[in-house]
Amino acid sequence: MWQRFARQKPALVGLWLFVALVAFAVFGGLFTRYSYTDTDFLSIGFPPSRGHWFGTNDAGNDLYAQVVHGLQRSLIIALAVSVGTTLIAAVAGSLAAFFGGWVEKATLGVIYLLLVVPSFLILAMTANATGGDWRWIIAALIVFGWMMLARVVHSMAVSLREREFVIAARYMGERPWRIIARHIIPNLSSLLVINFALGVVGTVLTETGLSFLGLGVKIPDVSLGSLLQSGVGTIVASPWLFYFPAGVLALLTVSMTLMADGLRDALDPNAANPTIAEPVDVDKGGVA
Repeated sequence: MWQRFARQKPALVGLWLFVALVAFAVFGGLFTRYSYTDTDFLSIGFPPSRGHWFGTNDAGNDLYAQVVHGLQRSLIIALAVSVGTTLIAAVAGSLAAFFGGWVEKATLGVIYLLLVVPSFLILAMTANATGGDWRWIIAALIVFGWMMLARVVHSMAVSLREREFVIAARYMGERPWRIIARHIIPNLSSLLVINFALGVVGTVLTETGLSFLGLGVKIPDVSLGSLLQSGVGTIVASPWLFYFPAGVLALLTVSMTLMADGLRDALDPNAANPTIAEPVDVDKGGVA
């Protein structure tokens, strides 16, 4: 799988770009003496300079430190939500398909019920009621983010439960949880990995949209979305307040999208099979 992934240059570019962004989020704060809450009253609304690499906002906060912290917060939210939704979808979809009967009906009923609920409105209300606490935002995004993947997992697991190796495991007395963990979910790994990568992109964009509307992470905490929300109002007078967070957000989404495309091709079972040779034309002296 790694060899097929490494042969794709766009996927490698996305991987190294994502690694660089994670390193920037973890170690970027070491290159500035300011924290994201520090205020420099002598440099209010200043453009990028040696003292403030990304400039400062109207409150005198160092934008470089805020972008580093905002990227940290957005990555934590995106990775936590993507992991949570992928795990819930894998377990719920596999359980519903394996047991069938009332378990399947109850699980699908919950999925369809949550799908018709106005999730974005509830997310906005939850974020506003909790004062933009990122932990509550993670919980709300997980609760309303696993249903679509669970439907796909269920439909694929229904076909897997009739496969010979699953039937053999049942006859051998394997416990249901062991069959699901060792035989069903591993055969869905390519789908889950790809959706995990794409889920990071979707979560970042959702959190950015909430924060951009003023319903996500709020001051004193910051995320890339809240930085964009505060910078869009001064895009003419102080364009650096918008373009630096927007650039980091664009690099993050592009890197994860390139990685997801590479993983899709690398995990494709057909990619591991040799190409079938073209049939030889008998009229030209070949052997069919």
